[in-house]
Amino acid sequence: MPPAPDEEQRIHCRLDELLEARGMTLTELSQRVGVSIVNLSVLKNDRARAIRFSTLSAICNVLDCAVGDLLVVTTS
Repeated sequence: MPPAPDEEQRIHCRLDELLEARGMTLTELSQRVGVSIVNLSVLKNDRARAIRFSTLSAICNVLDCAVGDLLVVTTS
């Protein structure tokens, strides 16, 4: 069941941290993954409501990380 509109999102995307650790820009990731900078920015800024498994897999492949390295559950 989807969360109510007033519920706070508890999933945090660590894309900024992973990019910095790998010396990669969002532009480079966009080109290598085949996803627009705008869509990656939405994900990076924790505004995404959904992500395709194929996109998630491609990002993890390029960044050489696991899904749990990229997406973490935050405590309230």
